Amino acid sequence: MASSNIPEKTIERLSEYRRTLLSCHKQGITHIFSHVLAGIHGITAVQVRRDLMLIGFSSDTKKGYDVKVLIDFISNILDSDTVTNIAVIGMGHLGQAITKYFNGRGLKLKITTAFDIDPAKVGQTIDGIPCHHMETFEEVVEDKDIDIVIVSSPSRVADELVVPIVNAGIKGVLNFTSRPLNFPRGIVVENYDITTLLEKVAYFVKENEENPTDD
Repeated sequence: MASSNIPEKTIERLSEYRRTLLSCHKQGITHIFSHVLAGIHGITAVQVRRDLMLIGFSSDTKKGYDVKVLIDFISNILDSDTVTNIAVIGMGHLGQAITKYFNGRGLKLKITTAFDIDPAKVGQTIDGIPCHHMETFEEVVEDKDIDIVIVSSPSRVADELVVPIVNAGIKGVLNFTSRPLNFPRGIVVENYDITTLLEKVAYFVKENEENPTDD
């Protein structure tokens, strides 16, 4: 099944399932039931089964899901055949934290390049990643075969990145700035605003305090 036929939220859950399954595999767990997987992720077993049926996966209901087989099945859905090269734009604290998180995780998503305009960072290797000046963006993207960029630059300059990203032929953008970025159709964009997410959590904490429910 083509990934374009799978809902966005299902793709997110499949990624989460795989991380859990990889952890189980490392612990020597060979099978897992849908209700166990559901409990770990705070959803229903029905939702887990629905997600897996959507991608065409079934299992022996008596033994549960074969962990290794399910990892491979989900990976076949989520991953491309080759490694996807990623660049980080903005190597401040957030950019470096993202780079450290991904380094050595063995995924088919690999951060290979970074960009900044700070003279103290340009030309340096930061956490194993060479940092280039934004002036060389298009040239380096082509040379390094970059498909996706992670934007972690200051929000005030985020809009200035749209044109070079488009001109370089980037296919996907994960935007960590607080400013939504708009790109032409054909470029996949995920705007991830930490402030908004934190405010959402704070709101529901307040709601729970003001309107407590009995367990």
